[in-house]
Amino acid sequence: MRTYAKLIDGLDKLGMHKMQEYLPNYIEMVNKGEKTIASALEELVSVELENKQLRALNACVKVANFPFLKTMQDFDFPFQPELNKKELLEFTNLGFVERKENIIFVGTSGVGKTHLATSIGIECAKNRISTYFITFENLMMQLKKALHENRLEARMKFFAKYKVLIIDELGYMPIDDDAANLFFQLTAKRYEKNCTIITTNLSFSKWGELFGSNTLANAVLDRLLHHSNVISIKGPSYRLKDKCNFIRKEGDLSR
Repeated sequence: MRTYAKLIDGLDKLGMHKMQEYLPNYIEMVNKGEKTIASALEELVSVELENKQLRALNACVKVANFPFLKTMQDFDFPFQPELNKKELLEFTNLGFVERKENIIFVGTSGVGKTHLATSIGIECAKNRISTYFITFENLMMQLKKALHENRLEARMKFFAKYKVLIIDELGYMPIDDDAANLFFQLTAKRYEKNCTIITTNLSFSKWGELFGSNTLANAVLDRLLHHSNVISIKGPSYRLKDKCNFIRKEGDLSR
C-alpha cells in the first residue's frame, strides 16, 4: 500500500490526473490477468495524452475569445445549398494561414457567417495558431479608447500580432471618422503579415458609405482583397428556420 500511495502522490505532483484516476482499474485488470503491465501502461499514457490535448484546446479556445464552440461539422450545409462545402472544409486544413490569405464572409443577417468564421478559428486554435475573435463594434471601442488614453500603439500591436484575427459584424453599426481611420491603420499593419477573417452584411460597393469616404474604403478593400477568399452567402436566415418550419406545419394541420 505504501508503494501505491507514493505512486498516486507522484502522479498528482506531475499533474497526470487522468492516469491517477484510471490507475486503480488498470491495476485490477493486471492482477486479474486481463492486461499485461506494458499494455496497461500504454493505455494509461494514451489517456493522459488525450486529456492533455483537451486541456490545451480548451485553453486556446478560451484565450481566443470565441462566442461559442461550433465546428464546421455542426454547420447545416443542406440549409445553405449554394455554399461550396468542399471549399469551406478546405479552410480547416489551414493552408490559408501559411499563405497569409484573408477570408471575407458576405451575407445578410443569420445566414451562418459567424458560425463559419468561428469554426475556422477554432481549428486554428486547436493547431496552436494564435487566434482572436472580436466584434467590429468592440474592436473600434477598444481602439478609440486607447487613442484617447494615448496608448494606441500598444493596442494596435495587440490586435496586429495574432496570426488569425476574426472581426465579426462589420457594417451593422455606423462608424465615425476615428473608427474608419483606426480600422485602416489596423488593416495596413496586418497586410501580408497575418490573416484576417471578416464577416459583413454589406456588399463591397457600400463600404464607401460606411467609412464616409470612397478613397478610404478602397484603401481598406485593396489590402483586404489582395490575398483573399470571398464567400458570399445568399441563403435564408437560420434564425427564421424553426419559425418557418412551425408555420409550414401549422399550414399542413389547417388543411
